[in-house]
Amino acid sequence: MARTKEFDPDAALRAALDLFWERGYEATSMADLVEHLGVARASIYATFGNKRDLYLKALDRYGDLVDPGLLRELSQPGPALPAVRAVIERYAREAGDDSGRRGCFIVNTAVEVAPHDPQAARRVAASWDHLETAITSALIRAQAQGELAPDKDPRALARFLLVLMQGIRVVGKVQAEPRRLRDAVTQALALLD
Repeated sequence: MARTKEFDPDAALRAALDLFWERGYEATSMADLVEHLGVARASIYATFGNKRDLYLKALDRYGDLVDPGLLRELSQPGPALPAVRAVIERYAREAGDDSGRRGCFIVNTAVEVAPHDPQAARRVAASWDHLETAITSALIRAQAQGELAPDKDPRALARFLLVLMQGIRVVGKVQAEPRRLRDAVTQALALLD
C-alpha cells in the first residue's frame, strides 16, 4: 500500500518560493530547503525533483499568483489609461517600499538564473510577454476610447513601459530612492498624454 504524503505539497511549494525569493537560487541550499520546508530531503526529491526543478516550480507558482491580478487590473471596464498609470505607479511604489529588498521574483530570476538556464529564461520571457500583451491591450482600448492619441503605437509603448517597469524593479533592489523612481515614472507617463 502506498504511503500518504505527510506534508502539504502546496504549502511546501509556497515555502520554497518564499525562501528562493528571499535568498536567491545560488544562496539557497538543499539543506536550507529541508530546514525551511520541514520536509525530508527524500520527500522533496520525490515530490518536486531536484533543487532546480523545485525552483522552476516555485517560479511557475509565482506567475500563477501575480499574473492574473495584473491582467484583471489592466482589463477592468471603463477608462483604460488610468489603470495603466496605476500599475506603473504601483511598481514604483512597491520598489521604493521594498525594505527587505526581495524585489520581483521574475526579475530576480532574469538577473540571477536566466542567463545560464534556458528553462528559467523561457519562463521569464513568458511572464514579460504576458505583461506586454496586457499593457498593449489596455493601450489599444485606451486609443479606441479616445484616451490615447491615434498617432501613438500601443505595442511600442507597451514594450517601453515593460522595460521601464522591470528596470524599476532592478533599481528598487539596490536603492530605495523614491525620487529617482518617481521622476522616471513621471517622464514615462508623459508619453501617454
